Amino acid sequence: MALEAIQTVAQAEARAKADREAAAAQAKQRLTDAQREAKQTVEQARQKAREEARQMMAQAEEKAAQATREALEQAGQDCEALKQSARGRLEQAAQLIVGRVVER
Repeated sequence: MALEAIQTVAQAEARAKADREAAAAQAKQRLTDAQREAKQTVEQARQKAREEARQMMAQAEEKAAQATREALEQAGQDCEALKQSARGRLEQAAQLIVGRVVER
């Protein structure tokens, strides 16, 4: 009976050792899987951030282009108004010059 007890203890120790090795291997695999998933998550976040940055830059460039177009349009209108104003005073200036030349 002592021999059976020794064999039972030896078998139990062998099973325990095998269980520990299996648990260690499983833990190592889970750690590897978690690290891989973490890297994928980080890369996806980076890719999303790059895409959002590109979209923001495109929107900013479009807003800047629109502001430039509006400023150029306003400047064109201002120039046209100045031309009209100058044309309106051209006749007065011509009469003033003629008047001064005639006075001499």
